Amino acid sequence: MQLTFTIETVGLLQTERMTASAVRLAGLDSRMPPKKAARFPRSARLLRHADFERVYKQGRRHFSGLMTVFYWPRPEVNASAEMLTAARTRVPAPHGLRVGFTVGRVLGGAVERNRMKRRLREAVRMSRPVPGVAADVVINPKKSLLAADFADVLNEVKRAFVVIEQKLSGKATTRAEAPAPHEN
Repeated sequence: MQLTFTIETVGLLQTERMTASAVRLAGLDSRMPPKKAARFPRSARLLRHADFERVYKQGRRHFSGLMTVFYWPRPEVNASAEMLTAARTRVPAPHGLRVGFTVGRVLGGAVERNRMKRRLREAVRMSRPVPGVAADVVINPKKSLLAADFADVLNEVKRAFVVIEQKLSGKATTRAEAPAPHEN
């Protein structure tokens, strides 16, 4: 009888340990503070095929080592049109940049393409684009994005957003206006 009790007790303890570790892995442990959900909200994403096509056909391009960024300034809309759009799509009218990603099959299999999209999505989320410029942006990664450090990806995304903001707000400096380099 004692042997049976010990085996059952050990089995119960192992089950409790496994359950506790599963709870901890799921982030439900009461000792750990809840994580704040960092999101890439629907209103900040480019979702419709027509929007992607408009950016490609009417927009401008910015080239960098790891990606090509297409952007198109959205025209200003009045309040009534904004309310109609919000009511029709159940998504509030976008303010600031809306970002989409296109990763073609040429860039690799599904695993690599999804990895590229995850890295770009996180870089966009972390760079927090400026809400003042209303534009649609499509990011096309290059194959070299997979091998690049995430810090490089983040820097290029930030730089692309700065360039877009400068070009759309008219603050871009030309070569004639650029300050002369320091000579030592």
